[in-house]
Amino acid sequence: MKFKFLEHTADIKFQAFGDTIEEVFENSALAMFNTMHDGKIKSKKSFKIKVKGKDFESLLYNFLEELLFLFDSKGFFLAKVEKIEIDGKKFKLEAKVFGDDAKNYEIHLDIKAITYNEMFVQKVKNKWVAQVVLDV
Repeated sequence: MKFKFLEHTADIKFQAFGDTIEEVFENSALAMFNTMHDGKIKSKKSFKIKVKGKDFESLLYNFLEELLFLFDSKGFFLAKVEKIEIDGKKFKLEAKVFGDDAKNYEIHLDIKAITYNEMFVQKVKNKWVAQVVLDV
């Protein structure tokens, strides 16, 4: 299981899972875009992303924020994340993301922002788990 959605009174809350820290970040990004459209997305465009943080939570927040910025400013809709590299000591992330123009898809939901509310990134028994709440 890559991710699952959890009950929340007003917003969207999910947990993402991975065998590695990179995989949990990738699955968090996929979960965020899955809230807007749950079908297959073509990989016609790509962007390189570089973000920093002070810990894994701020790094995940900045990564998802950058993806949301690409969606809002360039109409980029994520299909997949490739070549994601995370420096867990300096909290730096570099990734290449692939996707398509959002106008080619029916968008069900508008994400206003990523929040720190209830956010965590932690290793649990050799697996990584991240929890995110999206303001919609």
